[in-house]
Amino acid sequence: MQNLTQPPSFSQQPASYPRRVLLAVSGLSPQIVTETLYALAVADRSAERFVPTEVHIITTLEGAQRAELSLLSADVGWFHRLRADYQLPPIAFGRAHIHVMRDARGQEMGDIRSIEDNGAAADFITAQVRQLSADPQCALHVSIAGGRKTMGFYLGYALSLYGRAQDRLSHVLVSEPFENTLEFFYPSAQSRVLQMRGGQWADAAAAQVTLAEIPFVSLRQDLPQALLSGHASFGETVAAARAALAPPELAIDLRGRRVRAGSQAIALPPAELALLAVFARRVIAQAPALPAPSKGSPDRDWADRFLREYRAILGQMGDADSTERTLKGGMEGEYFSICKSRLEKRLRAVLGAAAKAYRIDDGGKRPRQYRLTLAPGSLRFVESMAFEAGRP
Repeated sequence: MQNLTQPPSFSQQPASYPRRVLLAVSGLSPQIVTETLYALAVADRSAERFVPTEVHIITTLEGAQRAELSLLSADVGWFHRLRADYQLPPIAFGRAHIHVMRDARGQEMGDIRSIEDNGAAADFITAQVRQLSADPQCALHVSIAGGRKTMGFYLGYALSLYGRAQDRLSHVLVSEPFENTLEFFYPSAQSRVLQMRGGQWADAAAAQVTLAEIPFVSLRQDLPQALLSGHASFGETVAAARAALAPPELAIDLRGRRVRAGSQAIALPPAELALLAVFARRVIAQAPALPAPSKGSPDRDWADRFLREYRAILGQMGDADSTERTLKGGMEGEYFSICKSRLEKRLRAVLGAAAKAYRIDDGGKRPRQYRLTLAPGSLRFVESMAFEAGRP
């Protein structure tokens, strides 16, 4: 489903991007960061190995403390040791790159302990992925190996929602007996003997760390622009993605000056709504497609069918005088085109790619014949009160 436009100077190879970000969820085992970094920047011997320019962690309050002490402190500093041992270039990673999730009250989260915490964690993780993926010069590598299972799930799901062609998703695999060993952070360049759980001894230089890449389907192209650049919650973003995949249904409330497309209510100005209503009635009547009015040649039939809907929208007390005067001699092609363009722009702003199902289609060939492609059973006009009661 990925149909994404790349910056002109970059390929879809992640290593070719000037900003390369490793984003991971981490709980009480910050080793996931150095293990993944090792797998990406050291173990991968290909020309396209991914050496991050920065590292970001999403974690809990205790997880942040453990990460800071074990990875960044002067005494231990396993992140700095890894860079020194394998002569890695500078990588931006400090306390500001450790992001502590916040609960529904905005407090730093100690753990995910309630339904409210679960929702707050989902929103926080989604926001981090949305922000990083908004940079077209950034390639994002996401690791779901650390933290609670729910954290890894939300991180992977967020990448499915916002990920692009240059982004990657992975899980890191550590050979036995080094997995879940507190003293192991990465395969050492020199011999380093560690005591494993149960009293077993092993040399960290013999450890193997590999990356299991996880394919994902990106739904980014199906999201409305407002969700790509705004502050939508995880639930709102998922709902938009579902709407793009759901069968189209359209309900039109003329007096309320709005429509419901799928599950999304959309307010429309009278002119755009009137044009949509013209074609909606033809769907219900199973009437054939219509040619647009010609440019420079006013069409009285088009003006009549448009004004009938326009007057119904404004009601008896509405002032349709200016539109009546404009269309007194008929509707011209330019008026039709402007109205159609504005309608499609408003639908796309709310629905994203799902707006395609509700657009006025031109048939794709000449002479252009315009229609809504919705099935008659998926479209209806509703009264305002019924519309208020819920989904039609």
